[in-house]
Amino acid sequence: MPANALFDPESAAAPALPWWAARARARQRWARWWQARQPRTDTLLLTQRNVYILPTRAGWMLAATLGVLLIGSINFQLNLGYALTFLLAGCAAAGMVIGHNTLRGLALQLAPPEPVFAGQLARLSVTLVNNRRTPRLAVGVARRGTRQWAWADVPAGGQATVEVAFQPARRGPHAVPALVAETRFPLGSFRIWAPWQPAARVLVYPAPEPQPPALPIGEPAPGSGATSGARASGEFDGVRAYQRGDPLKLVVWKKYARSGELVSRDTQLVQRHALWLDYARAGTPDAEARLSRLAAWVLAADAQQLDYGLRLPGVEIAPDSGPAHRLRCLEALATC
Repeated sequence: MPANALFDPESAAAPALPWWAARARARQRWARWWQARQPRTDTLLLTQRNVYILPTRAGWMLAATLGVLLIGSINFQLNLGYALTFLLAGCAAAGMVIGHNTLRGLALQLAPPEPVFAGQLARLSVTLVNNRRTPRLAVGVARRGTRQWAWADVPAGGQATVEVAFQPARRGPHAVPALVAETRFPLGSFRIWAPWQPAARVLVYPAPEPQPPALPIGEPAPGSGATSGARASGEFDGVRAYQRGDPLKLVVWKKYARSGELVSRDTQLVQRHALWLDYARAGTPDAEARLSRLAAWVLAADAQQLDYGLRLPGVEIAPDSGPAHRLRCLEALATC
């Protein structure tokens, strides 16, 4: 047999990992397998099939203490030692049953997440519904793998709402991370938990540019009577002298800060031109920076109650105004 017959290039290229790295990789594989088994749903009813229980560190210490007490009572024939040992063991067993019943039968409902801008925290509103005649105390909800718990006491026959936050990494649609409902009531010797994989998704808009340039020059709208000469010569400015009673949101504060001249945006003059927010004319080479500038322009045009349209690669939204139009434009920017 040749000397290199048993040589495996893959095994030679991949050196053996340290035990802690191999353990972490094995835990990641197990977590992925476990999450794949969990059905995605925005409403979860906790039953004996999806509620799990294990001793905490305090529970293991209590078990060790009970073992020492039992051995000492046997060696020295202490009746009071037997009584104390079995009394504590009975309390621990009763606490395990009470803790399990705290979660069993509880219903979890996730409200549709609100869209957020990139860099902001996405807040998940979870409602705990208790159909039992007794309250459920010290119930917590958190993202799986974190310790940022939101605790609540659910009244008898009522409900309680908790909020869990996470920060999406980038713009676009994001799946809601896996959650965990947990309690250690009443003694803290057992951890009772239930994993939950919501099906909802969070839409993340591009982060608006902090100091965007002024809105682009509008294109003459059909039938408005405006001529393209003003646009070509750069005479269209969209502002006029400030008049008493003008809303503060129409005042051009940047121009006032630079020259001391108080002017307002002329919405009537602006609306003679069709305001198009064009991706190709955003004025920055970076794609994400263009989307951020367009998002800032959408918010600025909406704040001034202007009619505006949006042009993206493969998408064109006709000029309009209002909250529904703003959300439509922001969704297009998020999924571009």
